[in-house]
Amino acid sequence: MTPFQEFDAQLEDWNALSASTPCSGLLLGNGASMAVWQDFYYESLFEKTKSIAEKPLSQTELSVFEALNTRNFEQVLSALKTASKVNKALAINSASPRKRYYAIKEALINSMQDVHIPWRLMQPDTLTCWSEELARYATVYCSNYDLLAPWAMMQAPKNFNDLFDTAAATFELSGALNKSKATRVLYLHGALHLVKNQEGKARKLTGTQPTLLSNFAINHSISALDDVPLFISESSSDDKRKSIRQCDYLSYCLEQLMTHKDALCLFGHSLGEQDQHLIDALRQAPLKTLCISIYPRSEAFIRFQKNHYATLFADKKLTLRFYNAKTHPLGYPQHSVPIEV
Repeated sequence: MTPFQEFDAQLEDWNALSASTPCSGLLLGNGASMAVWQDFYYESLFEKTKSIAEKPLSQTELSVFEALNTRNFEQVLSALKTASKVNKALAINSASPRKRYYAIKEALINSMQDVHIPWRLMQPDTLTCWSEELARYATVYCSNYDLLAPWAMMQAPKNFNDLFDTAAATFELSGALNKSKATRVLYLHGALHLVKNQEGKARKLTGTQPTLLSNFAINHSISALDDVPLFISESSSDDKRKSIRQCDYLSYCLEQLMTHKDALCLFGHSLGEQDQHLIDALRQAPLKTLCISIYPRSEAFIRFQKNHYATLFADKKLTLRFYNAKTHPLGYPQHSVPIEV
């Protein structure tokens, strides 16, 4: 490993780097979403559901998270759904699991609508940029669960394959194995437009660009024990691994990252300790080059980030290239949408 003090504060220009080192894959992190909408920066969705103005999580709902030792909504909702079905099968007259299920769903919906960029504020140039940039790669691995990537894909649907191209918009492994030249978009942690049934089968909510976010709310507010949202919110890496193993779609996506070859571009991803499962996948992948974005906050920050990534891959025969995030199309300052006051 290169000692921290030996790193300089120089960053490459993405245009020059991508010309000399073409990347077949792109791994997107929350920094990509924040480059468009700063409200995507929040330390904890779980904490936000405790403080939203309309129907925040009560102590009763919070006790379920505590009992399961997680902050992952998908795990909690799945557990409550199972508990409600078991009670019914055993003729146990308790509506508590069902009530908690809907209360947590409602708090989650309100929180996501609070932090997500409204469709009406999305700039056409930004969507076009995202659509064109994502289509440059053979595979896009998205670790975010917001709707920026799905909205961008709707700009040119024929250019993308999200592996849900069935009549019921479900994930089928046979469809994932086709030889389409369209860019594959894989949601490593799920997304707002994806749901999962009791058997762990993934399905996509369909709709137009402006209705996709409202579909999320409508689908998860109907009065039935329906599919649960398929997105892994903040939790430990081990917690995330557990959720991924329980879903065929998420398992497939992570396996694809583990086998990615040649060069991969990282944009807006910090690879923190909560992402150890992704770090392990990258370490296992037969990569030759990793092109990593760094936002140039200061020279000290750039050196710190270089040291961080060098430490993660110190024992791997892997070339690390660091580029200025602001020179990447997804990081262009003109695509940032002002927050409404």
